[in-house]
Amino acid sequence: MLLPLLEERGLKLVDIEYITEGRPILRIYIYNPEGTTIEDCEWISRRIGALLDIEDLIPVSYTLEVSSPGLERKLKNVEEYDIFKGRDIKIVLKQPVNKRNVIKGVLKGRKDNNVVVEEEGKEINIPLEEIARANLEFKH
Repeated sequence: MLLPLLEERGLKLVDIEYITEGRPILRIYIYNPEGTTIEDCEWISRRIGALLDIEDLIPVSYTLEVSSPGLERKLKNVEEYDIFKGRDIKIVLKQPVNKRNVIKGVLKGRKDNNVVVEEEGKEINIPLEEIARANLEFKH
């Protein structure tokens, strides 16, 4: 239900969380490649809120939150390596490669079963299974 609304505005779905401790919270993280704005979040919040009320998918009272994923977000799924192309990234490897276990550079996306990062003008292919952790980076 949410994807057509996001596509209408050129947005990407990054993550959805449903927290049931205390008053339930439905948290939706969106990304605009041109920069996620408060207006993007408000626009989606109004539309998905109305749609959820009509469909009555959540039978209890809950809080709906819509936000951007954050400047230094931890990447949680493989699709995010394509969503965040062009952003700075820090990847920690499970095992050192060439005596290094941290790679920092510009995320170029995925190719086959690898994540491609440009570091100092060179493209590095990192097998997905070798990644222990990956975070977006924000350079001040």
